[in-house]
Amino acid sequence: MGKHSRSNQMAAEKPTRGADRNQTLADQTDSISEEMLLPSLDDGITLVDIEGGRGVPILQSLVLDHLLLHDGPAFWVDANGHATTTTLAQIAPSQRLLNRIHVARGFTAYQHYGAVCDLPSAVNKAIKMSTTETGAASRRASGRSEDTSPHTPALIVAPAVDAQYRADDTLGKTHAKTLQARTLAQLLTYADGYDIPVLVTRTERDEFTEPVATVADHHLECEQTRMGPRIVGEDFETLVYPVDDGAYYQTTFAYWRQLLAARATQVGVEPTTPAPATSTPEGVGTGVTADGETVAATADPLLDAWTANGRGGR
Repeated sequence: MGKHSRSNQMAAEKPTRGADRNQTLADQTDSISEEMLLPSLDDGITLVDIEGGRGVPILQSLVLDHLLLHDGPAFWVDANGHATTTTLAQIAPSQRLLNRIHVARGFTAYQHYGAVCDLPSAVNKAIKMSTTETGAASRRASGRSEDTSPHTPALIVAPAVDAQYRADDTLGKTHAKTLQARTLAQLLTYADGYDIPVLVTRTERDEFTEPVATVADHHLECEQTRMGPRIVGEDFETLVYPVDDGAYYQTTFAYWRQLLAARATQVGVEPTTPAPATSTPEGVGTGVTADGETVAATADPLLDAWTANGRGGR
């Protein structure tokens, strides 16, 4: 988040209302290199607390923005349906961007923990596949970080990291806390080992999720205000989200799409027309539930990248 030092200096030299500053950023893509439209994700665990709902578009926008600025895939251990295809398809500026997101799903506490434990195997498999592709190393966009690789992970995402451990009736309170602590320890190991951000959210702020806040290196808070979401971090604050007609309020998918399209233009990615909100993915494939039942998968265009053998689920 140190990348915002120039932003703070410019704001001090020419005071403006936060809404006016955001409108300028959204309309003038040349200014994006000077100001960050979304908070950057530093290495280590970042906890995002979102008031007033699950905040799926906000979480997904942070993930997509990070992938626009960094090479490499994202590995997403999903809970409570945060990796929704419809939302991602509406706000993503490029279909190829979505193909870099690998998803595993755990429907129980043990499946979620198993998927987290098996993430290194998924990473190794992804590296092996990507390094065999012709020209993979030459696809880096001009605006992306030079410190990242198209083969190694760029981000790990674990939304609602407490959900399965809180809801699993087969676990006692003590065992649920222990398993959640082991999951957090694994995520911390990955953050240190891969030198990448790990983005997590929690379903509630209470005693059960105090360890999530304790292990986090960075903390972002999103408050739903009358004029739109307000994101506050260590060196970042977004006051409101403007729209094309100049009114200062948040318009859900429309603004996130505008924001990410501007970022894509900055890094040299050609924005594509978003899929209609009513579209239904076809030919997605199949997945396996906790009971061993084969069902149609709904992650397209995401990739169901790994299955925790006997523990995790797609």
